[in-house]
Amino acid sequence: MKKLLSIKYSATAFNISFLVLRLVLGLSMCINHGYGKLVNFSDKKDQFVDFLGIGSTTTLALVVFAEFFCSIFIAIGLFTRFTVIPLIIAMGYAFFVAGSGDLFDKGELSALFLSGYFALLLCGPGRVSVDGVINK
Repeated sequence: MKKLLSIKYSATAFNISFLVLRLVLGLSMCINHGYGKLVNFSDKKDQFVDFLGIGSTTTLALVVFAEFFCSIFIAIGLFTRFTVIPLIIAMGYAFFVAGSGDLFDKGELSALFLSGYFALLLCGPGRVSVDGVINK
């Protein structure tokens, strides 16, 4: 019981935790959100939101880049802090604009992704990643 209430952690626990976090965030975003937008790009390009007046096709291309390609990079832990930034922007927009900042209804999923991506930005990918192997 004392160990469960302790605030101490080992480096191994940290690295395994961030491996699990990266895999869950990266694969679920890629498979559940990015892949559908990628394969249905031509159907969605005209009806997608126009973010900052750059056009709906350009916005969809940037979202596909973030949700599909950046998510794969996050899952394997490659350029993690760099590739998490487009996802933070996309999930920030999804939460604050599309979800109206409603944490307990439409914006719940985007808020969960946003907080996980923010944790990855602050703490990095951990040692069990391609970044961890490169920087060893």
